[in-house]
Amino acid sequence: MSNLSESSSSGHPRRWQENLSVAGDQLVGRVKELVQEGNVRRIIIKHDDRSILEFPLTLGVVGALIAPQLAALGAIAALLARASITVEREENGAQGADDAKRLGEGPRSDA
Repeated sequence: MSNLSESSSSGHPRRWQENLSVAGDQLVGRVKELVQEGNVRRIIIKHDDRSILEFPLTLGVVGALIAPQLAALGAIAALLARASITVEREENGAQGADDAKRLGEGPRSDA
């Protein structure tokens, strides 16, 4: 997993990235789980280091609004044996800190 973060000294929320590897048949299910987590801001699906699908998430994006992307992802996943998911997260107060602790890594400040 890789970390990227922005300093929160200017009042901006901290952001970081995770890289996950999944089997093609588990791709759609894992993306659905990530969308439900709430602090995910962008998901990038890669195969052999090439981005094949990328979609930003904003607060309140659920269900029918993301259905077209999930349908496309399902078609792509049927062709892939393995894929990687890059997840960009944003710290939302205590929830973001709890998520970072759960993952065993926190956002770090490079400043």
